[in-house]
Amino acid sequence: MQLNGESLPKALAFQKNEITEHHIYSRIAKRTSDPHNREVLERIAEEELRHYAIWKQYTGQDIAPDRIRIWFYSFIAWLFGLTFAVKLMEGVEQGAQTADRANILGIPEMPAMLENEAQHERELIALIDEERLRYIGSVVLGLNDALVEFTGTLAGLTFAIQNSRIIAVAGLITGVAASLSMAASEYLSQRSDTTAGTSPKKAAIYTGLTYIVTVTLLILPYLVLSNPYISLVCTLAGAVIVIFCFTFYISVAKDLPFYKRFAEMAVISLGIAAVSFVIGLLIRVLLNVNV
Repeated sequence: MQLNGESLPKALAFQKNEITEHHIYSRIAKRTSDPHNREVLERIAEEELRHYAIWKQYTGQDIAPDRIRIWFYSFIAWLFGLTFAVKLMEGVEQGAQTADRANILGIPEMPAMLENEAQHERELIALIDEERLRYIGSVVLGLNDALVEFTGTLAGLTFAIQNSRIIAVAGLITGVAASLSMAASEYLSQRSDTTAGTSPKKAAIYTGLTYIVTVTLLILPYLVLSNPYISLVCTLAGAVIVIFCFTFYISVAKDLPFYKRFAEMAVISLGIAAVSFVIGLLIRVLLNVNV
């Protein structure tokens, strides 16, 4: 059976999607050093090629892959990790096509076949074992603590001191000391947890680096701008952007709800900043601090 009329362009689009994803998985697999992950990606690539062959039976045509998508997802995998890239691709590119795929051919067994293939792909993706996701708890610890502590600290210092340079220096010194403290705490925590299955040293490094990078981003406006209040606004906006980006990454990579987690982190960080505003103002007035 070959398709024609309105069904053919849709089938060709699905066929193009399959051959494109075959090339994406194959390219990512070639760049993956871990043998287990490479094998999983190669198996998924073979699945996509098989799907392409099925669609070809009904279209009767060969079709070239989308080179831009191949480059884009290969770059995303290099930058953010293969798990994030694979799940982003499967969720965004195919999520909206499920209903159409099940109905365009008018073949009774097609919906069940497509669902079985999708389930098989999900099972294969679940087999991917990526180091950065094993230590995501350490990253979350460093990020959350830095955001919550330093949005509040900088807000309080802004009202208490009102000098961008002094605030930046005080914040940087505090941030470096706090990052070392957090890294040491995570190391000791991982050492005492014999069931974690992770390296205490790597966990400490992930926590410490995440903390200091986040602190640096939050302090940056105070180093660039002379007005402390404008700097604070930029810092708070930057904190929201960091929360948004990180929550989106976690939501995709770990299959977690996005909006609830984003709202929770944003409310906590900005709420503590607001309380620290008031505390900083009270300290300035009560202690008669003028800088």
